[in-house]
Amino acid sequence: MSDALIDLQTTVAFQEHNLGELTDIVTAQQRQLDRLRAELQLLRERVDTLDAALHQRAQPFSALDEKPPHY
Repeated sequence: MSDALIDLQTTVAFQEHNLGELTDIVTAQQRQLDRLRAELQLLRERVDTLDAALHQRAQPFSALDEKPPHY
């Protein structure tokens, strides 16, 4: 084989190896992004729940809501 052909084969093998590594990295990053999105959604739901509970507790007090002491 000629040196040029060996150089091309070496280059292609190197590129295939690099492409495989990059694919693995991108796949891992996508899994991490998916987990982070799910965690963010869960945190948003928890914040919304806490916010709703806080607003319920912060309702203005009305004397009409309180029962007289003899009840």
